[in-house]
Amino acid sequence: MPKERYNPYDNFLGVMDHAANIMGMKPDDYVTLRYPERELKVSLPVRMDDGSIKVFEGYRVQHSTLLGPGKGGIRYHEHIDIDDVKALAGMMTFKCAVVGIPYGGAKGGVAVDPKTLSCGELERLTRRYTAAILPIIGPQKDVPAPDVGTNAQIMDWIMDTYSMNMGYPVHGVVTGKSIEVGGSLGRKEATGRGITIIALQLLAKLDKPPKGIKIAVQGMGNVGSVSAQLLSDAGALITAVSDVSGGVYSPSGLDVAAITAFLDGGKRRLSEYNAQNVTHITNEELLSSDCELLIPAALEHQITEHNAKHIRAKIIVEGANGPTTEEADAILKARGITVVPDILANAGGVTVSYCEWVQNIQSVLWDIDNVNDFLAKIMKKAFGEVYAAAAQYDCTLRNAAYIVALKRVSTAHKLRGIFP
Repeated sequence: MPKERYNPYDNFLGVMDHAANIMGMKPDDYVTLRYPERELKVSLPVRMDDGSIKVFEGYRVQHSTLLGPGKGGIRYHEHIDIDDVKALAGMMTFKCAVVGIPYGGAKGGVAVDPKTLSCGELERLTRRYTAAILPIIGPQKDVPAPDVGTNAQIMDWIMDTYSMNMGYPVHGVVTGKSIEVGGSLGRKEATGRGITIIALQLLAKLDKPPKGIKIAVQGMGNVGSVSAQLLSDAGALITAVSDVSGGVYSPSGLDVAAITAFLDGGKRRLSEYNAQNVTHITNEELLSSDCELLIPAALEHQITEHNAKHIRAKIIVEGANGPTTEEADAILKARGITVVPDILANAGGVTVSYCEWVQNIQSVLWDIDNVNDFLAKIMKKAFGEVYAAAAQYDCTLRNAAYIVALKRVSTAHKLRGIFP
């Protein structure tokens, strides 16, 4: 019989159930979180540059709004489907809850490879998608943001399309916008900066100074490149980095700034990069490379039951959403590898998205120091709570993060009750 397809939503449910079991939570206290509040699937006809009509599939899932408006990115990726979006929306519920910001969880996506579209086609697709999901989004309903395959320009188009339909500017309908149209200082770097804060907090707990620590980063997009640079600035040796074309490795440390400049925001690939004492490796080889700390910052489902036994890092800080499967998690735990979960490690992005949203709805501006100070305060507080929960329940940091979040969401459920 063919092997059953990996379902990321089932993986999410398994992690949530395990956390609930650890703290003895009754099913009635969290059963509603097993079911997304709303799932929208839309067809998106777009006129292509050659005059033909192509129809794309899009999704928006609102997992929970118990703690506030739905919050979560929009992903443009050719292989995305409803189960991916449901899992990502569920993780957003827990991500917002673990850092204690007043948002629920949501996620969106369009099944498309954005690199195959012209700028005009991408704009028409984005505006059509916005029009299709417009009835369920809004500053007090559901606030999208960038994710894999999307960026500030796409958020600008979404904001403009929504505003044209409302008849007035609505900056707070999305976050991650360009600064000139209501974006926040520090938002672009926020996820990578948050990962760095968490990594340094954990190293301090383990009494490991960052100077000389060997770190491998899978994924040199915005998140991975910022993390790599900030950790390098802190004294760490970035020994391996990768993108979709493969990776590069140097045991004496890579020049992160030079690599980032070479990649030029995705205009070039690492497969084209060459420097002295640098060797080319695959993404799989990066995961098992000789390092002390591994940051998977690419896509989900990267660390699996097949490669978890080959990982040499003793610490994993998840930069991507869902990079480790439930089966792999068990292997890593048995091997004594400490994993900081995605819902804590990469929550810097949604934390500064909250800053942007607050600025938009209050019509105020924060300077970069206010944004970064707020981010550091929130991330350090969340790390402390998760670390304490791990000690209290004698469990992994992933279980502890879900415990902290589940307590907050289930408490809101009890207090609000069921309508009608």
